[in-house]
Amino acid sequence: MSTKNVFLKGTLILTATGFCTRFIGFFYRIFLSHSFGEEGMGLYQLIFPVYALCFSLTCAGIELSISRCTAKYRASGQNSRALDCLYMGLSFAFAFSCIVTFVIQKYAVSISSYFLGDTRCILLLKVIAYALPFAAVHSCIVGYYLGLKETKLPSVSQLLEQSARILSVFLLYWFLTKNNDSPSIVIAVIGLVFGEIFSSFFVFFHFQKNARILKTNKFSHHYFASLREVLTLAFPLTSNRVLLNILQSVEAVSIPFQLQLYGYSLKESLSLYGVLTGMALPCILFPSAITASVSTMLLPTITEINETHSGKTLAAVTRKITRACLLLGFACALFFLIFSHFIGMILFHSENAGKFIFILAWICPFLYTNSTYISILNGLGKTFSSFLFNSLGLFVRIYGVFFLIPRFGMKGYLWGMLISQILVFLLCRIKISRVIRTKQTGTL
Repeated sequence: MSTKNVFLKGTLILTATGFCTRFIGFFYRIFLSHSFGEEGMGLYQLIFPVYALCFSLTCAGIELSISRCTAKYRASGQNSRALDCLYMGLSFAFAFSCIVTFVIQKYAVSISSYFLGDTRCILLLKVIAYALPFAAVHSCIVGYYLGLKETKLPSVSQLLEQSARILSVFLLYWFLTKNNDSPSIVIAVIGLVFGEIFSSFFVFFHFQKNARILKTNKFSHHYFASLREVLTLAFPLTSNRVLLNILQSVEAVSIPFQLQLYGYSLKESLSLYGVLTGMALPCILFPSAITASVSTMLLPTITEINETHSGKTLAAVTRKITRACLLLGFACALFFLIFSHFIGMILFHSENAGKFIFILAWICPFLYTNSTYISILNGLGKTFSSFLFNSLGLFVRIYGVFFLIPRFGMKGYLWGMLISQILVFLLCRIKISRVIRTKQTGTL
């Protein structure tokens, strides 16, 4: 099968899976918002910056590193070296994630009190920390398969993870209400852990049973070289993700505080934060299942194109991706502008959700295109550029949090988001165009 057909097939599979999981997750969030209210959603969303930071630290960079190593060695026919990279990267990520889980458990009180500013997050943090080791196993094996451009296992595991999460939450909610107990938002966190456990066991046993890729030879000297290669590639990726997540964490936990400076109470600020992150943003991100799938397949594809030094191919791929993403973005923006009030009031029973969706609609063309641009830059090895551009965009958003929210409320932050997405779009476009011109002139 040609590279183009493999790319299209993989993208279609991931897109179908993404739409399915987001469709299910969309109604799941409606259930959470109706069951636990806007304030409960705010608490639930408040712990995710910490979880995202820990995930980035333990395995996000290693997953991308495994994917790139697998794509590189597969292109040269060295499948054994690709497996070495997977084994060593997975072992390191799992061990490191166990250490981080212990740290979160020990310092959950301090993190909740001084960083998140709400002691009700203590139990939520202690529970969600157990997901990290299983997320490490899941992400590393998925990274290997994506490097092979095999998307069936990642897609099925994503569906199973979502299904296990939602089913466990429904069962817990039903059991507690049947026994006249009052369910709290902690059961949503328990469901997330169950989902990661189920999906990690699924991908691990599927990998072990696959006779085509199972390696049976004894320990060799390539293992240590592979670990060094994985960590060398993972270090800048992890550093970028961690620094970005620190900035995102500062941004996220500061929004409720700045809303209080604007004049809202703690409960009102958490409610608005929950509406934004638990209702409005998931709606805006729903169509990005397409661009997320394209971005996932782009990294190994661009890596292979980069190895062949084909500037014309790179230019053609970038041009097609840009047109498709912008077309999708403008179409979705028009849809959200027209139906924002309907979505907010009918689906979420929240007027604020409709208002936020209306403002956020304008970022769709830039948001959807930026995810593919960042993936192209990472595939080209320009990880510092992707980090720099994302950082600049985050600084704009953080400026909106600290200087615009106290003056204009949540609208000020949403304006900052729009400006940041436009900035990242322009910077990525300029950088990718320069790389393409350099390759076409043969001066690289």
